[in-house]
Amino acid sequence: MHLLRVQVPDFRGFKDIDITFEKDFFPKIFPLGSQNGGGKSTLLQLIFVLLHCSVDDDKKPFIANMLQGFKIHDEEDKRVLAIIDIWDKQKVVKLQFVSYKNCSIKELLPLDTKNESIDEAALCFSGLKQLEILKNNINYLESQDMDSYDEIIEACRKFEDLEVIYMGIIEYLKSQNMKYICNYSSDRNSDNNQDEVLLCHINNINGEEIGNFLKELSNKIFLAAPSTQVFLFLSPDSRKLLFSNSSNGDNYYGILESARSKLQGLFTYDFLAVELLIESFKAARDRDFKEAIKTGNYGNSYQALIKELNLVLGNKRINLNEDFSGVNFKLYNNGETIELYPEDLSHGELKRLSIYIWLKSRNIKDAIVLMDEVEIAFHPDWQYQIISDFKEWGPSNQYILATHSYALCEALTPAHVKEIEPKLIKQES
Repeated sequence: MHLLRVQVPDFRGFKDIDITFEKDFFPKIFPLGSQNGGGKSTLLQLIFVLLHCSVDDDKKPFIANMLQGFKIHDEEDKRVLAIIDIWDKQKVVKLQFVSYKNCSIKELLPLDTKNESIDEAALCFSGLKQLEILKNNINYLESQDMDSYDEIIEACRKFEDLEVIYMGIIEYLKSQNMKYICNYSSDRNSDNNQDEVLLCHINNINGEEIGNFLKELSNKIFLAAPSTQVFLFLSPDSRKLLFSNSSNGDNYYGILESARSKLQGLFTYDFLAVELLIESFKAARDRDFKEAIKTGNYGNSYQALIKELNLVLGNKRINLNEDFSGVNFKLYNNGETIELYPEDLSHGELKRLSIYIWLKSRNIKDAIVLMDEVEIAFHPDWQYQIISDFKEWGPSNQYILATHSYALCEALTPAHVKEIEPKLIKQES
């Protein structure tokens, strides 16, 4: 998968975004530069949630959070959110994300609404959610005693009537190469009234293949960012906790951690991704054991992993604790072995190791990898070096790097570097 072009006419702080990422460029690494406040982080997050969350119902609330307050202009019946072109190695697939009014079903679709049993108010896109709720209610009633029999009959009748309507809607959308994504609120201060709906128009792909394409795309898009970033796909109330003392027990970082468990493509630059390191060591150990069962000789996956990690660390060495509770570091210097403590490793060393193990442990290949402010904590030489690292660690991936770093940009040709307003101002030496 390769992100070819992204267009965002008007969203939050930026307008008329139109950026092309050439598929024939090598390496497939594109710095995205601007001064602070240019919207780089917002752009990466918007691309990520649209491509990663549009298939799985459990993830769609993140899209609704991101879009809260995105309102269709007066006197208009729709508003284009974003147009994203994807190269799937055979053709260009264009995804156009468009907002409509929740009640616009009758204007968009050829529906027969003469069925008097259908409530006129139910003829809206949010009815798809109502259908799910009604089905859950039926399942609940059926688990109760027989006193609820009449309620079950009435609920089933309503469900069947609605199901005919909404299954027809879904099939019609499919025939038009459109997909319902989610409802959201146009009111930034409230998410109760989900009065607008996001649809996706998809061209150059068969309607029957849309679901599979979006699922594959969802598994090929990743976002890495500092954990201190304001993530707009969290709920507004969650984001407000950044300015709270969290005395009631809630805190922003706990909510972010919960979101990470649902968003498999999200990675935050923690000081050290210990859980990924332990997971990788265990996986290597298991591969060696399977090799022993198969051939009678242990494999070398564990030792190969150790060697790879040590190359990243230079003269420092890493290993797994015997009880699998964590990792330890040692320094080998002139024949002397020195145990290292957390303060003995720099933030930059730990971050570089974390990025490496994230790419390797998640087996990220042929993917679109969005990275926000990757240069933080890196010396300018390492900012320049990280480009070579990506070419070595995951050469089949496309990397889009939101950055303020000229050292990073200068590791590539000027044509690789993309900018949005306000553009970077190069400091004269």
